[in-house]
Parts: sequence; structure tokens; C-alpha cells
Amino acid sequence: MNLLKAGRVLRRTLWQAVPTVIGVVILNFCLLQLVPGDAADVIAAESGSATAESMAQIRSHFGLDLPLLQQLGAYLSNLAHFSLGNSPRYNLPVTELIGSRLPNTLLLMLAALGTALLAGVLLGSIMASRVGRWSDRVLSVLALLLYSTPSFWLGLMAVVLFSVHLGWLPTGGSASIGVQLGEWDSVVDRLRHLVLPALSMSGFYIAIFARLTRASMLEVSRQDFVRTAVAKGLHPLRVGLHHVLRNALIPVTTVAGMHFGTLLGGAVVVETVFSWPGLGRLAFESVMARDYTVLLGILLLSSLLVILANMLVDLLHAWLDPRIQLH
Repeated sequence: MNLLKAGRVLRRTLWQAVPTVIGVVILNFCLLQLVPGDAADVIAAESGSATAESMAQIRSHFGLDLPLLQQLGAYLSNLAHFSLGNSPRYNLPVTELIGSRLPNTLLLMLAALGTALLAGVLLGSIMASRVGRWSDRVLSVLALLLYSTPSFWLGLMAVVLFSVHLGWLPTGGSASIGVQLGEWDSVVDRLRHLVLPALSMSGFYIAIFARLTRASMLEVSRQDFVRTAVAKGLHPLRVGLHHVLRNALIPVTTVAGMHFGTLLGGAVVVETVFSWPGLGRLAFESVMARDYTVLLGILLLSSLLVILANMLVDLLHAWLDPRIQLH
């Protein structure tokens, strides 16, 4: 795949992304307007001494008392100026709030997705190479258990085992608080806090990728080009890796791209269980505080990340199989 083809994919994705993002923004905005209550109600309830005049002043300050179309127009105008507005709850720019949480969520998602792909492809390859044997059956049962186990329950059990009973890993957070650590010790501490959330989020996807890799490898192994490679006398390991596994990864990467948005949704639960300061926890807090400006910014960023993930999947497909034409 050359740079010209990659450029065509990028241009095509950008042209398709514009109407998609606009549609997502308008749909999310209209749906959130149907939810009863707003940020002024939550602020008044927390203060305990709010009057009707003060609540009206809050709504007027943040434009919550404007008609629906005017609010939508103001929000689209802010987006045109690369602004996501200000949060009524935190009284900070939404861009600043999201920017402070985005690195943690990306780190958690990439760690979970990488773990799921690596473990799923490895287990699927073992299952495909030993199809019908006891190891295939044992791993199939393990994949079924992971598939049927909710991520929050898996996370809670992991906390009980590895944090409470064994004391190997911290129970939550993204780093140790109030401890002065060196550069290397800080990285190790960060990784120790990352292990349990990443494993909890990846369990469901390990099962999916393992079963899909097994089925794809068994299907590819029956193709004519694989039998030709075997007839030429190529080493079985080369046949398995270069011919079978490489072509079997195409549906696996497709499903991985499709589940990228699901990972963002699952981050809400996992980040809440482990007190991980990411976008998922911020979205949950925004819903509870009726801070729809922050929630709209998170949803917009999530749609952009999903579009970017699908573009990378298209490029990866072209690298795995040069016969795939990119237009």
C-alpha cells in the first residue's frame, strides 16, 4: 500500500465524516433536550438555598432559557469556532475538562484493546491448530465464560482477589497520591494501576477475538492458496503465520474497529468501578449533574474517535491483503 492510496482513504473518510458528525451532534443535542431537568436544578439542589431568581440567572448566564433552535444554533456556532462551550457544573471550558481526562481514557482503551487482540488471536490460533482436541475444548469453554461474564463483575472479583486478598495491585485510581516517585517508579506505578481496569475491560473482547480467529483460520486453511503453499513444501509455521493467520486477521480487525465504540461505552462502567479519571467517569458525572454541554462534547469526541478507528482499520486491511482496493 503506497502513500497515494492512504491519501485517498483519508480524503474519503473526511468527506464521509463531515455529514456523520453533523448528524451525530444534532441528534444528540435533540435527544438530551428531551431529558427532564438541567444543570440549574442540580446546582440549586446542592446549594440548598437557591431562589427562583438565582436559578433564572444561572439559566440566563449559560443560555439554558433560550428556545431549542437558538440553543442549537449557538452550539453549532461554538463548534464552528472550535469551541465546545463552558460547563455549568464545573464553570470551566469543556475542552479543558475533556483534555484533562482524554489521555487516561485513551491509555485504558488502547491497553484493553491491545490485550484483547493479542490474547484473543493467540488463543484463537491455538484453538485452530488443535481443533477437536482437549485444549480446543478447554479454551472454548474459557472463551464462553469470558463472553458471558459482565465486565463490572469481573472487575469487582479482580479487586477482591488481587487487591484485597493478595495485595498485589491497587484497588483504583490512576496513580498513587501523596507519594514522591522517580521517573521509572512513576511509570511502574501507573502500569500497576492500569492492569486491573484493562483486564476487566478486555475480558469480553478476548472471547470474541478468540472465537473469531479460530473460525477464520479454519476457513482460510481450506483455501486453495494454502494447499498450494503446503504442496510447495513451505514450513508449517510459515504457512500458518504468513498465509493463514495474516488473511484470518481481516475479519478480526473489522470486528475490532466495530467494537471501538463499545469500548468507549464500557469505559463508563470500568472507570466508575476503579475510580479511573477518564472520559467515561466524566460522562457519568455529567449525566448525574445534568451537565449536557460536557456530555455533548464527550459524545462528539467519541464519534470522531470511532471514525478515526475505522479509517485505520481500512488502512490495515489494505496492508494485510494487497488485493483490497482502496478508493
